[in-house]
Amino acid sequence: MSRKSLFGVSLSLNQEWPWCPNESGREVHEISATLISAGSQEAISPGADQRLYYQSPPRNSGERPEVQVYRTPHGEFRFVYADGTEFLVDRAGNQIQARWPASQTLEDTLVYLHGPILGFALRLRGVTCLHSSAVVIGEQAVAIVGSAGMGKSTTAAAFARRGYAVQTDDLLALADRGESFWVQPGLPRVLLWPESAQALFGDAAALPRIVPTWPKLFLDLNQPGYRFSGRPLPLAAVYVLGDRRLPGSEPEIEELVGTKALMQLVANTYANYLLDSSMRAQELEALGRLVSHTRVRLLRAPGSRAAIASVCEALLADFGSVWEGPPSRP
Repeated sequence: MSRKSLFGVSLSLNQEWPWCPNESGREVHEISATLISAGSQEAISPGADQRLYYQSPPRNSGERPEVQVYRTPHGEFRFVYADGTEFLVDRAGNQIQARWPASQTLEDTLVYLHGPILGFALRLRGVTCLHSSAVVIGEQAVAIVGSAGMGKSTTAAAFARRGYAVQTDDLLALADRGESFWVQPGLPRVLLWPESAQALFGDAAALPRIVPTWPKLFLDLNQPGYRFSGRPLPLAAVYVLGDRRLPGSEPEIEELVGTKALMQLVANTYANYLLDSSMRAQELEALGRLVSHTRVRLLRAPGSRAAIASVCEALLADFGSVWEGPPSRP
């Protein structure tokens, strides 16, 4: 049994997860995950009478949905992915079981676990999570929020190449401390599509794949020249990536306040399509406090990934003006 640290959680697993940091002693939650390989005789058995709770829209006519989520009579959530991988999450978010077919691997399953499954388990436990990456500027966390494909991971990787520490990628878990929110560390890697690797490194094959069967790549933050922040840090500012500007234009940043700021964050919370009414009410209350104590900015970047350097410069200049001084260099 291994014990890992991720998003403020002490995660107990029956299999090794090499690139996930070991338990640190600072965790505030504990989750147990049992990962069952295809050759095992064990099975995750939710029983009969489960009902469909959610299914993603099929990408093409006649295709299976990417994921279907069922609710069992005991309140468990059963995730069934199109590739045959299954997860069972108990109603409190304390216990996770996973099983994958022979066509998949443990590494494939860990990709699901790190993202949508742990993200949803945290939401069940009342933790507000954003679809966001975070970098460290001056011992404070700066969130880069956006939906899939908007460039939050590319921006985080660009900051990493400049020597700034990255705290999390894609999923940002917030520790609620009343009038302030702290960002919990994720994994020491940033996930990138080949076109982003091409823009950042000049070579789409410069980084290894996450798994052989998927084209997405990863930047290892533990390698020389890069930094990973493995401790909670206060959230200083949130930059929401908005609609892109025309290629060749300069980045544009404006302040968001009140309802505009709140709605931008609500639209970019993690696993919000699975929340019930009480979870949504809790989310609104927490985000309402966040926008009243934290700067929220709308960042519209040029439409070309090649302009990522100008995005970093614009964010640093804006952050420096918000905090009445130049941002600390790494």
